[in-house]
Amino acid sequence: MRNGKLKEIYRRLFAVFGPQHWWPGETAFEVSVGAILTQNTNWGNVERAIGNLRNEGLLDAEHLYRLPVGQLADLIRPAGYFNIKAKRLKNFVEFLAVNYGGRIRTMKREEASAIRDKLLSVSGIGPETADSIILYALGKPVFVIDAYTKRVLSRHSVLEHASSYADFQQLFHSSLKRNAVMYNEFHALFVRLGKEHCRTQPICEGCPLEGM
Repeated sequence: MRNGKLKEIYRRLFAVFGPQHWWPGETAFEVSVGAILTQNTNWGNVERAIGNLRNEGLLDAEHLYRLPVGQLADLIRPAGYFNIKAKRLKNFVEFLAVNYGGRIRTMKREEASAIRDKLLSVSGIGPETADSIILYALGKPVFVIDAYTKRVLSRHSVLEHASSYADFQQLFHSSLKRNAVMYNEFHALFVRLGKEHCRTQPICEGCPLEGM
């Protein structure tokens, strides 16, 4: 039942919205930085922060590893919570340096489950951020659960909103073929729906899922 409902949701969203080409980023490292910076802010602010790093020639692991945390905080100020996020970025690049020689491509050689366990040990990286890095930067089939996904599925009686992150993720992993491209697209479609229709105060008229 849930399997069929998830597939129908995907079919409807893709038919209306089409491919989303998400996640934006020129390199896997940039995508990883974006996954950390986007916590509690909108993507436009993240783009400005990443633009500052790019303009200074600092958008790589080695430069961020050496950059003082105060300077990093100033550069990512547009992303909000910049002091906290600067520390989280420093934690991530240190993790990358210690475990993978500072190279995303080395991290990519490991199994997703092993990478996830290690990422979750990094201060400031929770399940959603870790899974965003694994799916969008590394191209491995792990479904990302965010507020939009939980809201849409709970409103359509697929799973209760109070269910855990792990329960929501297991629903996708057990119901759908493990495919990074499809997981990428499906998650992006949830984000699109959440922004246009399934808001805190929903706009149900014209919603692709109307009537489900």
